Amino acid sequence: MVLPCFICVRTQEVGVVEDLGNFKKLLDPGFHCIPFPLSQVAGTLSLRIQQLDVTCETKTKDNVFVRVEVAVQYRVITESAFDAYYRLSDPRGQIQSYVFDVVRSTVPRMELDESFASKKQIAQEVLQQLENVMKDYGYEILNALVTDLAPDARVKASMNEINASKRLKEAASHKAEADKVQQIKAAEADAESRYLSGLGVARQRKAIVEGLQSSIAEFSDTVEGVSSKDVMDILILTQYFDTLGAVGANNLILEHEPAAVAMLQAQVNRSLGKNRSKGFLS
Repeated sequence: MVLPCFICVRTQEVGVVEDLGNFKKLLDPGFHCIPFPLSQVAGTLSLRIQQLDVTCETKTKDNVFVRVEVAVQYRVITESAFDAYYRLSDPRGQIQSYVFDVVRSTVPRMELDESFASKKQIAQEVLQQLENVMKDYGYEILNALVTDLAPDARVKASMNEINASKRLKEAASHKAEADKVQQIKAAEADAESRYLSGLGVARQRKAIVEGLQSSIAEFSDTVEGVSSKDVMDILILTQYFDTLGAVGANNLILEHEPAAVAMLQAQVNRSLGKNRSKGFLS
């Protein structure tokens, strides 16, 4: 006895109808009527985009074990719903197996640092491999993303330590360079200061010499019988007494030879005469 059976297929789904165990047709979304029990809906397939998260552990070229997480986005091709329903019993397991195969053949050819920089390359190889294979089974692979690539916690800590040491090294290098520039500038400033100070002292001495020359010339022209040497001896003796006065005012001790001073004074007295030397030295 055959009875009509009413079937509703939801949006973004396709129904698979079998007639006495044999595939008969596909049902689009909407209301349908099929003869029961000769025909029945064996199942439905979702046409929505689905995502499969796969976690794979492998090692890199420098023997560091990493955990790679790949997200595969796929959907059933409407025109190939027959292949998607009948040819694969576990499509998610099939996709996972191919992801394992691609990741474990790609990452071991890279070092750890390179694998972090080549996440896009890993995802591209997974996508190409799955596209070529899963299309024959009625599935379209839309995208493959490497969402995480995590080494062991101790490896992470060592990488952070290496990076921190590198930063400290760069900071120390910049600080040393700054100190070098500062010392060079200070040395240049000190050299310039000494140069200007030397110019000042030279000008001062030049002025003193010019003043002494003028004084000696005037004194020689004014006082008869006095030579330039006599005037220089008197000036030296006067400067000596001025120096002693300055030293005594500041409570300092200065080593000197009074005998040499007495000889100088006697020489001056002989040159100028006793009366003139007394008046002059007073």
